[in-house]
Amino acid sequence: MLKKTILATTASVLAMSSMAMAEGHMAELEAAAKAEGMLTTIALPHDWCGYGAVIEGFKKKYPEITVNELNPDAGSADEVEAVKANKDNKGPQAPDVVDVGLAFGPQMQAEGLLMPYKVSTWDEIPADIKDPDGHWYGDYYGVMAFGINKDLVETSPTKWEDLLKGDYAASFALTGDPRASNQAILAIMAAGMSRGAEPGEASGTKGLEFMAEMNKAGNFVPVSGKSGTIAQGQTPIVAAWDYNLLAWRDGLGGNPEMEVIIPEGPSLAGVYVQGISAYAPHPNAAKLWMEYLYSDEGQLGWLAGYCHPARFNAMTAAGKIPQELLDKLPPAEGYARAVFPTVAQQEANKKVVSEQWDTVVGAAVE
Repeated sequence: MLKKTILATTASVLAMSSMAMAEGHMAELEAAAKAEGMLTTIALPHDWCGYGAVIEGFKKKYPEITVNELNPDAGSADEVEAVKANKDNKGPQAPDVVDVGLAFGPQMQAEGLLMPYKVSTWDEIPADIKDPDGHWYGDYYGVMAFGINKDLVETSPTKWEDLLKGDYAASFALTGDPRASNQAILAIMAAGMSRGAEPGEASGTKGLEFMAEMNKAGNFVPVSGKSGTIAQGQTPIVAAWDYNLLAWRDGLGGNPEMEVIIPEGPSLAGVYVQGISAYAPHPNAAKLWMEYLYSDEGQLGWLAGYCHPARFNAMTAAGKIPQELLDKLPPAEGYARAVFPTVAQQEANKKVVSEQWDTVVGAAVE
């Protein structure tokens, strides 16, 4: 009995000690970040994953830190180049942090562009979406879907093959240059998977063949699709992550009516990852930003923007997610079909798409 009491007391003391150390670390980190006074982000549109509210939440919690937002509409490859181009720049054009597609995390790590850091909730981030040493770590995911302007499209496509029909002439768009945009690259993977290809090189090849057929049929619009182009009728149908489309739908407020459909077949799930630039001018502010993003508040901020955050399962099990947020999400059936490609599969798909788009499809997306 005495032995059990001693063990329980020891465990309690260790837990309290660990908590005190964590609180001490956070206090030191906050002080250092406030002394730096600035955080420079890149490629964070406010209607992407609820980032507008997330950024405001960070600013409200840390008013001493100015958030400098660079190029909100940049793609993952643009973020990589911005870090490279500003290695020796400590000014406002040098990103402190990046939010990139899963395949870009290992790439940046291999090129020495990321600083390792493990947030205090590290253990609740699934092991298969993070670098063991903390160079990059999954933040959220969604599934590829179609956003459709119902004022212009009477019958919505329910699968990828539908998009080749004559009903959808000059209607379909990707969300960016498929040689650089992670979202566009993975939309092509989804198209390839819809034709039975396994994720990876095969999906890239099949996806490019599909896009070439669509372009030849006159159904592909070489414009970067977004909320505005959907509303204006320039791109009546856009393939994008469900969370982006749902946010755009809410923003349009029914003018025009916009439908979001997760196409039949395998649902491609796309994980994005966070990382801190190895050359960050404000490394402590960058670490504090990561702590905020992976706190309960930050994770719920992403969920409010229709993204499934990295700690979703752990927070659900702990009863930390309000029911009203869960009720706003699309039907679970679409997520039940979700396929999560590995880093290697995404890299193989990305290589095929980015290197062969010009020769196979030949449409310059603007």
